[in-house]
Amino acid sequence: MTSLFHRLQAWRPHPRPLFRRRQPLRHLLAGVLAGALWTLALPVTASEPVPGHSLESIRAWVLEHNPELRAMDFEAQAAEARIQPAGALPDPTASLGFRGLDPDKPWRSAGADRQVDYALRQRFPLWGKRGLARTAASQDAVAVGLDRITAARDLLSDAEAAYARYWHADQAVAVLDRRIALLRQVEEIAGVRYALGRAAQQDAIRAQVEQTSLQRERIERLATKQEAAATLNAVLGRRSDAPLATPGEAPRLAVHSASLAEALDDADAHPAVRSQQARAEAARTNVVLERRNRFPDITVGVGAMQLGNGIESTELMLEVEIPFQQRARRERERESRLLEDAALARMDATLRAVEERGASAWARWTSARERRQLIENTLLPQADATWQSALASYQVGEVDFGTLLEALNEWQGADLARVDALRDELLGAAAVRAIEGDIR
Repeated sequence: MTSLFHRLQAWRPHPRPLFRRRQPLRHLLAGVLAGALWTLALPVTASEPVPGHSLESIRAWVLEHNPELRAMDFEAQAAEARIQPAGALPDPTASLGFRGLDPDKPWRSAGADRQVDYALRQRFPLWGKRGLARTAASQDAVAVGLDRITAARDLLSDAEAAYARYWHADQAVAVLDRRIALLRQVEEIAGVRYALGRAAQQDAIRAQVEQTSLQRERIERLATKQEAAATLNAVLGRRSDAPLATPGEAPRLAVHSASLAEALDDADAHPAVRSQQARAEAARTNVVLERRNRFPDITVGVGAMQLGNGIESTELMLEVEIPFQQRARRERERESRLLEDAALARMDATLRAVEERGASAWARWTSARERRQLIENTLLPQADATWQSALASYQVGEVDFGTLLEALNEWQGADLARVDALRDELLGAAAVRAIEGDIR
């Protein structure tokens, strides 16, 4: 028989269910807190600009967020920080010497028979060596700053080219969509004529086959667009799968030079050439500095001698370097002259490379521009007129479906060729602008 104690134990509620009832409340509070944090973070995410709508957004993003430019900014600041230390005095040296120590008990307290020497020495480079070292460091800093400008030009040119490809891929897909829509209309016309007994069923089937081929080409163009977006994100310093805004109107890349000769007139003022020129000047300064090293520097020192607990005497020291290692010094001078020759040769090579890039870019730009103008002014109107004539003739049965389809392909193919030519023109203009120095 169950005792009263056991019945009371069975009737008394267990504390665990009360604890379990609190869990939904804790989950509710956690959900409310997470929702509040998400609400606070949402405006920040929404306010972040997404580049890609225009070329100006691409340029601004490159100049503000590209990690390569940020790294070169830090390097330029570091080069400027090296100017002042290059011409500073070397750190002085202090020495402390003990004489008269007992070999058995060197730690014993000072006595009348132990002498302590204190000395402070400072080396002074003479003959303008500090100024030359500071000048060389300043010229190196100028070269690093010009390297940063060169990198900015190249990155902006790469960004403009990548955006042109991104825009072109989008426009190519749009042209194919228009072409597919026209083919559907042609298919409907062929179906109506077949229903009226004026055309064969093969016309509608052929239009469907052509649409399938265009769908395959559209898939390839979409893949090209994804590749162009990944390349553009890489130039911008973003993740390859970061979202990009849909490109708006066609980018405008103005070339200010009227001729190739005018574009190459300022090639020697290109920052890459000026950077090598600054390094050549730094090398020339180092040549002068190595020649000045033939003359010795001096070291001045002061000292005091303590005997017991009092200063016994003071001293003034003057040290002069002995130019004994003449062979090593001559080799260092020879090294500096060779480095100067190498810097001058590299400056010439950079100038020729800039001129070659400018000439190649100018040829690509002018060729693509002439091709685009020919397509816009001549080929497109002719192809459009051929298409309109073929469509009207097919509707009355004067031409077959193959002629109509060929006219459509020529018309839309000319439109796609126009977009391709405009892309090539933009790529050439971006390369020419990198030589001209227009980074706006």
